[in-house]
Amino acid sequence: MASPVPPTAVISSIYSKGLPILTSPALNPHAPLGKWLLSTSSLVFAMVHIGGVTRLTKSGLSMTDWKPLGSLPPMSDEEWRAEFERYRQYPEWEQRRSMDVEEFKYIYYWEWGHRMMGRFVGAVFGGGWAYFTWMHRPTISQSSSSFAAIPRNIVSAIPPGYQSRLALLFAMGGTQGLVGWWMVKSGLGDDRRGDRSEIRVSPYRLAAHLGMAVGTYSALLWTGLGALSYPVDCYAAAASAGDANSASKASATTATKTIAERSSAQFSLLQQYAKQLTPASLQHARRTRVGVLSTVGLTGLTILSGAFVAGNDAGNAYNTYPLMNGQWMPWNDMIDPDTFPRWRNMFENTATVQWNHRVLGTCTALSAVGAAGYGLLRHPAARGSGTTPQVRRGLAALGTAATAQMSLGIATLLNYVPIHLAAGHQLGSLVVLTCGVYTAHSLRYAGRNV
Repeated sequence: MASPVPPTAVISSIYSKGLPILTSPALNPHAPLGKWLLSTSSLVFAMVHIGGVTRLTKSGLSMTDWKPLGSLPPMSDEEWRAEFERYRQYPEWEQRRSMDVEEFKYIYYWEWGHRMMGRFVGAVFGGGWAYFTWMHRPTISQSSSSFAAIPRNIVSAIPPGYQSRLALLFAMGGTQGLVGWWMVKSGLGDDRRGDRSEIRVSPYRLAAHLGMAVGTYSALLWTGLGALSYPVDCYAAAASAGDANSASKASATTATKTIAERSSAQFSLLQQYAKQLTPASLQHARRTRVGVLSTVGLTGLTILSGAFVAGNDAGNAYNTYPLMNGQWMPWNDMIDPDTFPRWRNMFENTATVQWNHRVLGTCTALSAVGAAGYGLLRHPAARGSGTTPQVRRGLAALGTAATAQMSLGIATLLNYVPIHLAAGHQLGSLVVLTCGVYTAHSLRYAGRNV
């Protein structure tokens, strides 16, 4: 069946509005779910920040046991002394013998807060999932949405196919707690006694813990955006005002028949937008999307490489830029002849780990600026420019955030990694990732399957 061609007024309206995120329940029965998912992702964002500060304050090994449901912190002086005595039985104490109980309380509260934040996020997600599955029922407005013809038989705020996504997200969150304890245990074993270097958790396990947190955050963000744009993507676009006026002039029987035929043949707003793009504009959008997805991938790799920088304390060496102590690549320092197998130098050698992070960070920034520049080349007002208003905002934010993040990373390095700059740098990586995910989602109309 040939696709219907919307009138010029409808095409103009499509290009001016783009593909909006619908946060009002009156326009989108799935909006409460989407807003809950984005709220949960913001909690994960905060938890990653707290975890970063916990690492920077060297607090991660202060709690030497793990209880799945958590517990209150010590409440009395006697309980604090007992907890401190337990901490003193583990290897890290050998390197921190000057610590007193008051100093121990400081690092303990950071680790305890990080763990309890994780449990709180799990409770928010699990409770919300149960609520939207069994209790919440959307109220469908009788007035038509200006973007999509909302079906009247919707009985759940969870769109079709989203239950499996929520189950996966719940599993990822639960696994994250186990990975965190697995990471902590790497710094508590008796095999660490007598270490000449500072006792830290395994950088490999730290990277796994951070990587899973970032993956969970990204999945929550993408799924939340999907729920907020579900009517635009999956429901037939609402009839235009021009169509309604024309129908009102016809007889009641003819109008009903015409509207029914059009409704059965209508595409979603997402499909309409993609179909009205010229081949050149669609190609432009697809190339922009490739650039944005590449930036998201590079951002993820840079975050993981940052975990190895943190795990090896590599930020406190080579505190010059752009050269590393006068060299672009300090070859003599990048391969330790005593490290076997050799590939371990990629993840455990200070010079190599920092060089990797510098290169990946630079590539991420260049990729972001390049994608933003290419995507914004065409005049925003031009019909069929290939980029919606949402994409243009995302590209501008992505290029700006990546440039600021690289500048913050350089400042952190040159100042020997002060806590406030280092914590800000970690947050900046999530800001870049957020901008990338939002922009990639806004470019979904350029996908091959639309």
